[in-house]
Amino acid sequence: MDWNLVRSFLSVAETGTLTHSADALKISQPTLGRHINELESQLGVSLFVRGRSGMRLTEAGYTLVEDARQMAEGANAFMLKAAGKSESLKGSVRITASEVVATYILPPILADLKCLEPEIELEIVASNKVDNLLSRDADIALRMVQPTQNDVIVRKITEISIGCFAARSYLDHWGVPKNAEDLLTHQLVGYDRNDLILRQMSSMGYSAARSDFAIRTDDQVVNWELVKAGAGIGFGGVFLASQSPNLVRLLPDLALPELPMWLASHQELRTNMRIRRVSDFLYEALKALPF
Repeated sequence: MDWNLVRSFLSVAETGTLTHSADALKISQPTLGRHINELESQLGVSLFVRGRSGMRLTEAGYTLVEDARQMAEGANAFMLKAAGKSESLKGSVRITASEVVATYILPPILADLKCLEPEIELEIVASNKVDNLLSRDADIALRMVQPTQNDVIVRKITEISIGCFAARSYLDHWGVPKNAEDLLTHQLVGYDRNDLILRQMSSMGYSAARSDFAIRTDDQVVNWELVKAGAGIGFGGVFLASQSPNLVRLLPDLALPELPMWLASHQELRTNMRIRRVSDFLYEALKALPF
């Protein structure tokens, strides 16, 4: 049996539509439809009820979904072991990192890496989502929370110091806050639906609400650019702020929690020379930065 047929069946079963599954699998919708028809023909059963609202599993389809998932896990394990045996430095390595790290920290490091290893192709995924290393959504992950997946090699790189910052243009117009309580009387830049800053302020004994942020966005890059532009006072990495001469650190004695940085990859990839090379380079380069 062609594994691609089972993979197509599992994708449609999980998404409920040919359109979404075709996008996820990066194949055309007619090809996906042929996969489902061929699998049904080989098995001699109907797997889906087709309707305007999408593809609904039949009773026979329901009984096969879990087996298809186990086959997918087996295929992923097979690919991971094969990738782990590669001794060539030529090929691609997929790295996922938070939007801030991918935008402001990684570019010069990766530029240096490319000079040393021109045959390694780098794929960068700027995302705050925790990509699944087990299904090869990424070969290497840089995260601010410790990955807890099984079969994942994790190395703690450092602790990132966090501070309170504002642009000189903002301070010239609005003045300088004298203490932490003054912050709530200023124009604060914060998150919108993400309550991370609010929870941290609460843990420090300061009561704040979403409405206390004059400008709100959950995009961390946009958030930081607003602070740099003088739109308000915000929070960010001390090292990151050192790259912007127009920013002033406020209330340096304010005890803000540090942010850990972790580097993770699947344990099957520890014997892959290409991925190991990139992982070690990232670790050493990030470890050397004055966070």
